[in-house]
Amino acid sequence: MSDRLRHDRSYRGWLTGILIAAAILWAGSGSDVELSRLVEAGPRLAAFLGRMFPPDLSVWPEVQKGILETLRIAILGTFGSVAASCILGPLAADTISPKWINRPVRLLLALMRSIPLILIAMLMVGAVGLGPLPGILAITFHATGMLAKFYAEAIEDVNQTPVDALESAGATLLQKLRYGIWPQMAPTILRDTIFRFELNLRESLVLGVVGAGGIGFLIQTYVRSFQYEKTATVAIAIAIVILALEWINTIVRRMFR
Repeated sequence: MSDRLRHDRSYRGWLTGILIAAAILWAGSGSDVELSRLVEAGPRLAAFLGRMFPPDLSVWPEVQKGILETLRIAILGTFGSVAASCILGPLAADTISPKWINRPVRLLLALMRSIPLILIAMLMVGAVGLGPLPGILAITFHATGMLAKFYAEAIEDVNQTPVDALESAGATLLQKLRYGIWPQMAPTILRDTIFRFELNLRESLVLGVVGAGGIGFLIQTYVRSFQYEKTATVAIAIAIVILALEWINTIVRRMFR
């Protein structure tokens, strides 16, 4: 390695470190962060947690219904986003779509990701009413912005040699996707889809706050009425679901390695 190249890398490393440190100092200077306030918050936090125990398990049947509704929202929302991403992902990939198609599609996906999920859920509640349907629509819309981007990047990262061979043989876009691209990108697609489902499930937990169904409605109800023992039961149920999902995720990943 030449001295000039070593010097350039060292310079970029120092510059990156300085920029990161400056960003942290700037953020901290305007965030009213005081260690004394954190110390004073300790007893209040302990008192709050103390009011949550022992959990009130009498509400378990109601909590179970809320958890199942949240799972339905996450599953159907993920399915909808996968279906939409299977169309938008290839259109956004610059290796198989012309620029006049992939550039507008990429812009559309960026706009979809930029809108906060809670705002989308509120709009959907206003459009279709209360219940799980607005939650499903909100998850589908918001998740598509990210998942279609992941699919497009997976397509762009594949080895182009088999794709070019199919193209020279007169293959259509669908044939190139099926025989040249899909076998290479399938593991990445599976990983990204599972990751997005986990994220959808976590986001579905709070959609009930705006009336979009799920366990979030119970959380809001119990906290506002100071029923912290019942809130603890909801928290336990959520932890069980998240741990079970993590366990299933690990098994699925091992199966496809």
